[in-house]
Amino acid sequence: MTFGLIIFDCDGVLVDSESLANRVMSQVFAESGFDVSPEDCLRRFVGMSMRSVRAAVEEEFGRRLPDGFEPRVRALSDEVFDRDLQPIRGVSEALSALPHARCVASSGSPRRIRRSLDKTGLDAYFADHALFSAAMVKRGKPAPDLFLHVAETMEVTPQQCLVIEDSLLGASAGVAAGMTVFGFAGASHITDGHAERLEALGVTAVFDDMADLPGMLAAR
Repeated sequence: MTFGLIIFDCDGVLVDSESLANRVMSQVFAESGFDVSPEDCLRRFVGMSMRSVRAAVEEEFGRRLPDGFEPRVRALSDEVFDRDLQPIRGVSEALSALPHARCVASSGSPRRIRRSLDKTGLDAYFADHALFSAAMVKRGKPAPDLFLHVAETMEVTPQQCLVIEDSLLGASAGVAAGMTVFGFAGASHITDGHAERLEALGVTAVFDDMADLPGMLAAR
């Protein structure tokens, strides 16, 4: 099958950001009086929008996060990402080898997506009109809304789309949207058993080396 569009998640697929982001989030939770470890953040919040993270934590603790929570996360993330963010190994070469139309669909904010791509030199591979954020839809991942919005905007059917996702929430969203999903398990935050968890959600294939992606598509 020839895909009309490849939809890349950003964090954990294009950039190796999840470990950095969840350390930052845990630190800001602690500053706000909420005990949520980096490991808990990775286990629970990877692939989730900030809006959904806030709702989940406030429900669990029975109290609101301070109004300055999101600005503090953004400011500290900027500092850490500017210093330490790296692209996923081999992703630039893979993108150069893929002839397909492509876009990004991320739970991150539009600002975060663009900043991450600019920082890692991946901005050249994605036009501004091909950057999609969960902020554009009512429900974030694992709901299929973002991926369906992408397909409609890019004028392809869900069946013509291939989604590349690292998170369980994102993979679930892609499957729910009726799209083919490849699970990526090569980022630094991935733990043992993650490939099996992705497979259990119904992804078509799981891979851990981005250099393998062009060959996987050529073989289909």
